[in-house]
Amino acid sequence: MSSPVLHVKGQVLVGPEEVLDEIWVVDGRVSLSAPGGGEVETVHGLALPGLVDAHCHVGLEAHGAVDDARAEEHALADRDAGALLLRDAGSPADTRWVQEREDLPRLIRAGRHIARTRRYLKNFAWEIEPEDLVAYVRQEARDGDGWVKLVGDWIDRETGDLGTCWPVDVLADAIAAAHEEGARVTAHCFGEQSLVDFAEAGTDCIEHATGLTDETIGTFADQQIAIVPTLVNIDNFPAFAEAGRGKFPTYADHMMDLYERRYETVAKAREAGVPVYVGTDAGGQLPHGLVAQEVEALTRAGFGPLEALGAATWEARRWLGRPGLTEGESADLVVYQEDPRQDVRALARPHRVVLRGRVQPHSGARG
Repeated sequence: MSSPVLHVKGQVLVGPEEVLDEIWVVDGRVSLSAPGGGEVETVHGLALPGLVDAHCHVGLEAHGAVDDARAEEHALADRDAGALLLRDAGSPADTRWVQEREDLPRLIRAGRHIARTRRYLKNFAWEIEPEDLVAYVRQEARDGDGWVKLVGDWIDRETGDLGTCWPVDVLADAIAAAHEEGARVTAHCFGEQSLVDFAEAGTDCIEHATGLTDETIGTFADQQIAIVPTLVNIDNFPAFAEAGRGKFPTYADHMMDLYERRYETVAKAREAGVPVYVGTDAGGQLPHGLVAQEVEALTRAGFGPLEALGAATWEARRWLGRPGLTEGESADLVVYQEDPRQDVRALARPHRVVLRGRVQPHSGARG
């Protein structure tokens, strides 16, 4: 027995300039024309393509990998928030099973983080030395879904400040290897120098990117290196600084400086034409389901509401190579009773979440 046709009526934001009065969902797919007959369920409101969280960690919490039941809660919390496409930016948990579940968000896996020995959070990453970087990048490129995640900088105990993790020549070889395997590379980078190195080495993306300067912003714009600022996680920098201040006061001061200019940094990157996308860094330190808060944070960095919505929907989907609300594609969309173009905080109150053409119940899962 076929499912009822879903009629979404009101305003459907297919793109920044394309707004439709209605669409239909027939057999789980978007149709721009009414079906000939059958049972029809109508939902009124403003619809967006399913939101994108381009930086999260399904199956990861502060101590490391969690079991499948807890990972399911992560994914459900994202789904409840309207995040229907997730780029998992590194996890020690094997979450391929999520991709087989019709009721869970679509997941693009980056495999496991690759970090320098003792230069990242315990139990998160493969911890290796530079001579092994190319081999591990090839391994994770083959294991993931088109992305590899490196750790670009971390506390250097000898200098007492953020330090780069990889020689530039080795980094360039590793990124070239990823590209040969058909994968793109992104990296955790807080400080300034790691951004110089990764840009020189040919990276595709940087996470956090708090250390951008006028010079590297120009380079990123020229090379179209994307950034995912994770502003909701950068809000934790004061706590990170305080935790390290006793042993590493220089690091603590540096982190506070990066924190205090976070919105200015992202604003300058935006103005220069650096591609910016929405990601929360959920997992590890933060709960899942924060995509609306990250969109709101972008508006504090100078993004207009429609531009911030694009960074979480049509623009992010295009960047990740995934479809939006076009004829014949899977119906992954979120319907709102309030217009997020007027106030992006409306994203935190989805009226209906439709995934693979099915209206999803609110799970009440903890992220």
